[in-house]
Amino acid sequence: MIEGWKDEVPPLPNGERVAGAKRRSGEGAAPTDPTKRNVGATARARKLGFDETEAEYRLWGELRGRHLNGYKFVRQVPLGSFIADFVCREKGLIVELDGSQHTDSPTDPARTAWLNGQGYSVLQFWNHEVLAERRAVLDTMLACLDGKISTPSPDLRFAPATLSPLGRGGRLAGEAC
Repeated sequence: MIEGWKDEVPPLPNGERVAGAKRRSGEGAAPTDPTKRNVGATARARKLGFDETEAEYRLWGELRGRHLNGYKFVRQVPLGSFIADFVCREKGLIVELDGSQHTDSPTDPARTAWLNGQGYSVLQFWNHEVLAERRAVLDTMLACLDGKISTPSPDLRFAPATLSPLGRGGRLAGEAC
């Protein structure tokens, strides 16, 4: 066993357990309210921001400072027991960049389903797509942000939100806090 890793992990948001999954010691157990962050999630998100991949670095350069048609993005955002790579809160879009470790990940569909249930649409790209076809990636993101893509893709690379019309946080879309 790798030093600092524990054999048990908290269940996925749907209650299912992932066989063989491990978590780092020091990361808190799942909170009782699934919309709350895990203990240590902010510190872990900050570490991920410093240890970014080249694809994350390149995409962040295109998104930061509202460079993508004025849409504001934030990165490495703890949401429940997950950390989203890039989030446009205004439009409820999460953009995930994945490397080969996610090829057959049993947790990705559960993560996407939970995030969809919280009112977020999830758009996934492979790291190599961002590096080789950045303009196409940005065009796809804009199409999602502008509502031109709103149906799920067959391979779940785009999964629209499944939340009720009240929207995230129990407010109607556009309603003031």
